[in-house]
Amino acid sequence: MTSSPNAKLDTVLARIDSDLPAATDRLLELLRIPSISTDPAYKGDCDRAADWLVTDLQSLGIKAEKRPTPGHPMVVGHVDGPKGSTGPHILFYGHYDVQPVDPLNLWRRDPFDPAIEDTAKGKVIRGRGSADDKGQLMTFIEACRAWKAEHGELPCKITFFLEGEEESGSPSLVPFMKENADELTCDLALICDTGLFQSKTPAIMTMLRGLLGEEFTITGPDKDLHSGMYGGLAMNPARVLTKILGNLFDEDGVIQVPDLYEGVPVLNPEMKAQWEGLGFDYKTFLGDVGLSEPAGEASVTPLEMIWSRPTAEINGIWSGYTGAGFKTVLPSEASAKLSFRLVGTQDPLAIRKNFRAWVEAQLPADCKITWKDHSCSPASQMSTDHPAFEAARKALTDEWPDPAAYAGCGGSIPIAGYFKSILGMDAMLVGWGKDDDMIHSPNEKYDLESFHKGTRSWARMLAAMSE
Repeated sequence: MTSSPNAKLDTVLARIDSDLPAATDRLLELLRIPSISTDPAYKGDCDRAADWLVTDLQSLGIKAEKRPTPGHPMVVGHVDGPKGSTGPHILFYGHYDVQPVDPLNLWRRDPFDPAIEDTAKGKVIRGRGSADDKGQLMTFIEACRAWKAEHGELPCKITFFLEGEEESGSPSLVPFMKENADELTCDLALICDTGLFQSKTPAIMTMLRGLLGEEFTITGPDKDLHSGMYGGLAMNPARVLTKILGNLFDEDGVIQVPDLYEGVPVLNPEMKAQWEGLGFDYKTFLGDVGLSEPAGEASVTPLEMIWSRPTAEINGIWSGYTGAGFKTVLPSEASAKLSFRLVGTQDPLAIRKNFRAWVEAQLPADCKITWKDHSCSPASQMSTDHPAFEAARKALTDEWPDPAAYAGCGGSIPIAGYFKSILGMDAMLVGWGKDDDMIHSPNEKYDLESFHKGTRSWARMLAAMSE
């Protein structure tokens, strides 16, 4: 780790180091609040978590308050930077709600009785929300606390925007952002809900895939039929379904839905070279889940497959009798759920229309289809032209052993797109999670190193971006 020539930053980093035990205790206190947003039984606990954050922010001199929504409250706070500061006005986003804990019997301890545990890989913070997203959220607040303690002020103007419904689909988010657009619009948004590349390399996410969900049921006969009496004569909807799904890809893994690749960008040479320099070990990545060979488009690299290329995945298929024993029926219905991950400027509504037309064109005369809508959101691509991006990348490189990189993300984080489409600002996604954090699963954890170095990283980034 290189030491900063900036003496002001050095005192903040020293404060973070000395305050780590107290910072960890504060995180454990927040983790004890079971703020499960999807279960109405925990509504009061979500309110308590919001109140806890308001009080904590106010203790730093931040004008923070709990804002009501039809669902769980938002926490919004504002603080000015140094007098005469010309640095950017930053919005920090995080979420205080957590996933349900089921199945509870698989947890090694009470998920809302968090603790520091020693493991073979080092100390971890064990408990629901430790990595997603309370631990990540608190790294930024702790960095701000250290700045305030050392210098009496924060290095730039900051707006805090903390949500309580991220794990339940964020139903109140878009209306709240539209109603409060003037207040929330800043120069740049920071989101801490991602992780380190291969658990060791700091990464600034510049690409997020969008998402389109589709569900349909094909109906043939008006009831299940005896396969001896009707088999061979009557059309079987399970046969129709599997034939259609079998046509979804060609032999090279290319998706066959018409015009699906419209809006898919070509990866620029600089980004491609940076990704190749990461040394992604796809054999280990696949080997960890019992696989060995990439199954996507044959013409692109494995890392491109999961970061910058669209996908079509069959998430579920069901039809006929699936219970114990055997029942010789020709089913009346066959159903499937599919998800499409989208990139670039792909239009989810256009893809939905084209996919449905493609499926319906393959239906035989005796079958009909019904569709069920699921959520859809476009991809997000952040411009790294803003000088804060390169300043942040260099600051991260000063903190971690591996140089920081611009990266893509195979998943979807809709809030980044909303910042662009509603508030007109880019978002920088940085996080300190590791691949084995078991977010959304029993025994979720967050490495103490991630919490500590994540806090130090934010302090460095705030200093760099403020300059």
